[in-house]
Amino acid sequence: MWVVLIASVVVLVFTKWVHSWRRLKHYEKLPKGSMGFPLLGENLEFLTPHSSFDIAPFIKTRMVRYGPIFRTNLMGRPTIVSTDTDLNHLIFQEEGNLFRSWYPDRLTKIFGRQNILSMHGQIFKSLKNMIMNLYGFESMKKMVREVEASTKTRLKRWSSRNMIDLKDETATMIFDFTSKKLISYDRESSSENLRENFDVFIKGLISLPLNFLGTAHHKCRQGRKRTMKMLKNMLQERQANPRKQHNDFFDYVLEELEKHGTLLTQEMALDLMFFLLFASFETTSLALTLAIKFLVDHPRVLTELTVEHEGILKNRDKTDSGLTWAEYKSMTFTFQFINETLRLGNVAPLIFREALKDVEYKGFVIPAGWIVVPSLAAVHLNPENYVDPLAFNPWRWEKSDGGASKHLMAFGGGLRFCFGAEFVKLQIAVFLHSLLTSYKFEAIKGGNISREPGLQFPDGFHVRITEKSLCK
Repeated sequence: MWVVLIASVVVLVFTKWVHSWRRLKHYEKLPKGSMGFPLLGENLEFLTPHSSFDIAPFIKTRMVRYGPIFRTNLMGRPTIVSTDTDLNHLIFQEEGNLFRSWYPDRLTKIFGRQNILSMHGQIFKSLKNMIMNLYGFESMKKMVREVEASTKTRLKRWSSRNMIDLKDETATMIFDFTSKKLISYDRESSSENLRENFDVFIKGLISLPLNFLGTAHHKCRQGRKRTMKMLKNMLQERQANPRKQHNDFFDYVLEELEKHGTLLTQEMALDLMFFLLFASFETTSLALTLAIKFLVDHPRVLTELTVEHEGILKNRDKTDSGLTWAEYKSMTFTFQFINETLRLGNVAPLIFREALKDVEYKGFVIPAGWIVVPSLAAVHLNPENYVDPLAFNPWRWEKSDGGASKHLMAFGGGLRFCFGAEFVKLQIAVFLHSLLTSYKFEAIKGGNISREPGLQFPDGFHVRITEKSLCK
């Protein structure tokens, strides 16, 4: 019986694939490309890791073969991949009109059916407004001193060790800070190892969906399950014993849950907290690690950056008075450096959109219901947008305000522009300020970039950090 059932499913899926293939005949203006193999599409090549700052081989070879816009079959869906700067800009600007956010069903299940990536319309806008209470400019102004204090504590601790794995240690530093802001989590006093849960979750995100004991996917699901149980228990405890003052973002979410006519549900609230915990540290720690690697590889950049930050101390009445918002906003070369790190690093996860209607563009048709994947790396490494695009050159940003544009999409764009963009920049800038004004550092080993679609890891990048006052 099981054999018959499995065979029936295979025949059904194969028939659906053939039907999708034949439907191509109805669209004479489809971009060129290949739909790959039945069932598999072109997933295997798409998901193959690579070790370079250049555009992924899967995309680069097809750009040469088919042009800047091509069709393929990914995640079981007919897909258009765009490396065209103007089309990618259009995709972001037409959110909710021509396109909408979409992610593979497997990722949706892992992050939760009610996660913010899957939300649209008014509920998405409502959730975004809530989040901006945490990541808005007014909140950022209040966080400068807190981020600086947290950074200085970690740097002092790291300087007492022979070397540290920078990616792992910065991820821990950022996670401890943001989890305290979000849910008042304290790793030292908690019985639940929240960071460990997210480690196994992240490692299993890009893996075969085999949900049995020992697989990365199973561990990923278990990491989420343990975290969600902790968050649910916390929610119920706070509902039973409400606090008079807001001590973290969870208190604000709970207040919203209690409002009459609110669009927020308990499931949405829990999925939101899970997503914010995940998103708050992984890409930021990666960007920080890449930033330090770039400084190691480019001494001239390190010198100019150090001069800028030491200049901030020299202009104070009291050297140890602490970083201010005005000082943070004055870091001109630092922001140029951050922009170049984000441009070349391309640390943002993969972005998926779904066409809501047939979209005509430059003689092509993107059919309604098809998935669209805008390649940010292709925009950031396009020689028409940047001279010598693979070169690390912060000075290329001297005449730019560094905000989101058609040519810099590190944080996306349009309605779904990353809520935490300013927070990411703040953390990187404050870390650099604390490091460069009080410490010296050197690379010990590692630093190779191993990339999977949407995730990149500096491979074992170890550094030694030493207090300047102790250097001869």
